[in-house]
Amino acid sequence: MKDQIVTAGVLYLLIWAVTLFAVLPLGTRPVADPDAKSGWRGAPEKPRMGRKVLITTLVALVVWGACEAVIQSDLLSFRDGFMTYDPAK
Repeated sequence: MKDQIVTAGVLYLLIWAVTLFAVLPLGTRPVADPDAKSGWRGAPEKPRMGRKVLITTLVALVVWGACEAVIQSDLLSFRDGFMTYDPAK
């Protein structure tokens, strides 16, 4: 039971990190005036990180819930099927 909770937590953290990288570029606008010397615009003026973390958390929760539902329902099972090891054969 304890290992299932840890596995579920690790799965959620991995999904959350991948989702964060997908959400980060949404809604960003470059700085209006680029640097005079290099022309580099740098970081966005208003990154709105709190909003992006909230969106990431919600999306990751939905994706994690779908993954957990598939795992718990045995739709994808490695215990049965052609890839299982049968010592009797």
